[in-house]
Amino acid sequence: MTVKLNGNSEHVAQLLKTIISLIPDAVMVTDEKGLCVMVNRAYTEISGLSQEDVLGKPANIDIAEKESILMKSLKEKRPILNELRRVGPEKKEVLCSATPIFFDGELVGSVGVMHDISEIKRLSRELEQKNQLLKNLQPTYTIEDIVGKSEAIIKAKERAKACAEFFATVLISGESGTGKELFAHAIHNLSKRSQGPFVRVNCAAINKDLLESELFGYEGGAFTGSLKKGKKGYFEEADGGTIFLDEVSELSMPAQAKLLRVLQEQEVIRVGATVPRKVDVRVIAATNRDLEEEVKAGNFRKDLFYRLDVLSIKIPPLRERKEDIPLLCRHILKKLNQKYGRGVNNISDEALKLLYSYDWPGNVRELENVISRAMINMDISEKEIKKEHIPPINILKEEKNKEEDGVISINIKNKKWKEIKKEFEKKVFDYYLKGKKKKVDIARELGITRRSLYLKIEEKAN
Repeated sequence: MTVKLNGNSEHVAQLLKTIISLIPDAVMVTDEKGLCVMVNRAYTEISGLSQEDVLGKPANIDIAEKESILMKSLKEKRPILNELRRVGPEKKEVLCSATPIFFDGELVGSVGVMHDISEIKRLSRELEQKNQLLKNLQPTYTIEDIVGKSEAIIKAKERAKACAEFFATVLISGESGTGKELFAHAIHNLSKRSQGPFVRVNCAAINKDLLESELFGYEGGAFTGSLKKGKKGYFEEADGGTIFLDEVSELSMPAQAKLLRVLQEQEVIRVGATVPRKVDVRVIAATNRDLEEEVKAGNFRKDLFYRLDVLSIKIPPLRERKEDIPLLCRHILKKLNQKYGRGVNNISDEALKLLYSYDWPGNVRELENVISRAMINMDISEKEIKKEHIPPINILKEEKNKEEDGVISINIKNKKWKEIKKEFEKKVFDYYLKGKKKKVDIARELGITRRSLYLKIEEKAN
């Protein structure tokens, strides 16, 4: 830029200093050699450097990474705009621009402006977290989204409608992939709390060391890495609505004790706090295990089980309602057409016959996976799923029967020993856990300690 100012030079200099001092962004001015001659207060706050640190020093004194924008603008004698740099001892990320200063056509210096974007990034992260939380607080499914006309599923839906009328806790049990979360959504949407938040928590997906603080919140400084202002837990977020605790059997004993208090007293105590906070939350829990057996094995509190099992719903597995397969297929096709941008509108009788022949250990979730893979096997112009499009589920059936007989097979091609060992162990523990035996009996049969068994199960979950 070209400077042309009339008047007393001292007056002009003071005027410029005053203007620069009022600018909220960090400003540095250099002479033609790139030595700093002026900075404003915002500069010292953003960079973490004092005026004494930079005045009379080269402009690159503050740069922690890359080259100085000011030096670059002097060297190239042109404006440099909106480049990211890290400055100061804390390597703060800033957005920089610099423009050379000319007086009567002669280069006399450069002025640079730094805008602190760390605050913008922090606010952006907070907004993203809020949006994610908002998404988690909104129920997605209604009772109409539970597809089926079999007697077993109709009974389960009627039971869900009845449960929605009461405030009491609900325990939903069923194998993995049967749609327990759909029922939880539907119960909330049918209840008087439908306008309140719906918070979903997968107890198995949260690190066990963080589970209590996530569920019940924590006070500021309660542990290393905690936020200074503390944080609400899921129960406080669900205040006035419903919390859905999926895989509730995975809760640790200390977390079970705290959950029992919430159910009994309708209050939570944050980690690091002594004063309880009142909450008004309806609890829906779900499990794919037999909680009564878990109680007998000492893995689940008896008093908590009775608190959860006030109202109960048993979701039937797909093998017990195979007459629902055509309806489910049409529903899945509609959803996948929207997802993949396809127009598949039918499934052949031969393909359906093949689907009927399989027992679906993964239930509706596995059926959706098979339909998805079949759709991928089709040409883009094809509109009907045929038998040849279905992946080889009969092979899966044979493998399942073998595993039920205690025969385990794994593919070792192109795998390291560590991978082979991990896959083999996973299949072994899957085999025993599907047998619904007590863990103490499983440990005895395998010839390992119960603690070793729990560690292996935890490794498998991670």
